Amino acid sequence: MPAPPPTPAAERAAGVQCHITSLPGGRLGAPAFTFVDWLAAARQRWWQVLPLAPPDRYGSPYKARSAFAIWPGLLAAPRARVSAAERIDFTDRHAYWITDWARLERGRRDEVVADQVRAEREWTALRTYAHDRGVALCGDLAIYVAPGSADHRAHPELFQDGAVAGAPPDAFTARGQLWGNPLYDWGRLAAQRYEWWVRRLAHTLALVDAARLDHFRGFVAYWSVPAGDPDARGGRWRRGPGRALFDAFSAQLGDALALIAEDLGVITPAVERLRDDLGLPGMLVLQFGFSAGDRHSPHAPANHPEHRWVYTGTHDHDTARGWFESLDQATADRVTRAATGASVALGLRLPAQSWWRLISLAHASPAKVAMVQAQDVLGLGSEARMNDPGRPGGNWRWQMPARALGAADAGRLAEITEASGRG
Repeated sequence: MPAPPPTPAAERAAGVQCHITSLPGGRLGAPAFTFVDWLAAARQRWWQVLPLAPPDRYGSPYKARSAFAIWPGLLAAPRARVSAAERIDFTDRHAYWITDWARLERGRRDEVVADQVRAEREWTALRTYAHDRGVALCGDLAIYVAPGSADHRAHPELFQDGAVAGAPPDAFTARGQLWGNPLYDWGRLAAQRYEWWVRRLAHTLALVDAARLDHFRGFVAYWSVPAGDPDARGGRWRRGPGRALFDAFSAQLGDALALIAEDLGVITPAVERLRDDLGLPGMLVLQFGFSAGDRHSPHAPANHPEHRWVYTGTHDHDTARGWFESLDQATADRVTRAATGASVALGLRLPAQSWWRLISLAHASPAKVAMVQAQDVLGLGSEARMNDPGRPGGNWRWQMPARALGAADAGRLAEITEASGRG
C-alpha cells in the first residue's frame, strides 16, 4: 500500500519544485508521470508547482487571466473527446466562474468548457498516479489576478480604481517592483463574506494537497501604487483584511486548511503574528541566510524553527549553483562551513559540488519540509533561473531536456533525504 500524502507540517519530508512548463515539452501527460516516478525513486514526498492558471503574454502565472481556469496550454491531449454530458456536468459544478472565463476567451463556449474538462481530467489522473506512489502535490495561490482578467471584468466592484499592486524599494530594487495587478476592495469583499476568495480557495484546494499562499504579508498590509506611476516608489502601505479573511475560510471551509504562508519580503511583527495565530508554516530561503553581520536572520540555518518549509531558492531566485558562484569569498566560506556541519550531522561526506552542499544543508534543517528546485538537482547555473523580478523579459522559459533527471540524481537525493529522516 502506498503511503498517504503528507500534510504541510505534520511530518518531516522533502520535495522538488518544478512547474509543469519546465517539464520536457512543457505539458502534462507522459513527462509528468515520468517525473512522479523519478520523485518516488528519489524518496520525495512533495512536488510543488506554480499556479496552473492561464499566464500573461510574458508567461507569468502570477498575472493570471483567470483565478479559476487551468491553462489549456498545459494539456497533453488538447483534442481529446469531451461529451456533452461532461460539459454540462462541469458547467453545473463550476457555474460561478466558467461563464465569465468563456466570455473573456471569446471562443465557442462549448470548446472553452471542453478545455477545462480535459484539464480536470488530465490533472486528476496525474494526482491519482502521484498519490499511488506516495507523492503529494503542492499548488500555489497567487494573491492577485491580471488587469482585465475574467475575474476583474466579471466583478469590478471587488477591485479598487486608481491604484495597482507592487512592492516597495529594497536592497535589491531601488525603484521597488511595479506589478500592475488590480488591488482588492477589501471592504466590499468583507460585505460579501469574502465569497469570491472563499470560492477561489476551495477551488484550489480541490486540485492539490496543499497550497502556498503567495505574498502572505499582503493580507496584513499591501503596497498600493498610484495608477500611472512609472515605478513603485510613490506607493504606500494600506491595511489588508487580516484575520477576518481566514476566519471566513474556516467558517465556510473548515479549520483543516492545508496552507503554507509565503512570508518573504518586508515582514513585520503583525505578519508573523497572523501566520503563527493561524498555525501556518512559513518559508525559509537558504540564499537569504548568509549575510555578514545578520546572525539573527530567520533564514540562517542555525535559526531555523521546525514549523517551516525551507527552500534552497524559489522561482524568484537564482539557482543554487548560480547563487553560490556569485558570492564573495567570505560568504562562500560561511556557506561551506555550514554545509560541512550539516554533512557531519547527516553522517555523509561533504559534497564536492556547491549545489549538493546547499541541498544537504536544506535537508539537515529542523524545518519540517525541505524543498529544492529541479534546476538545483541538475546543478544548473543562472541561465536556468525561472524568474528574475528585476528583469522585464526572458522569464518563465526554463525547460529541462528529456531524460535530464536520471537514476544517479534520484539515488543521490534519496541518500540525503533518508539520512535527514525525510524519506
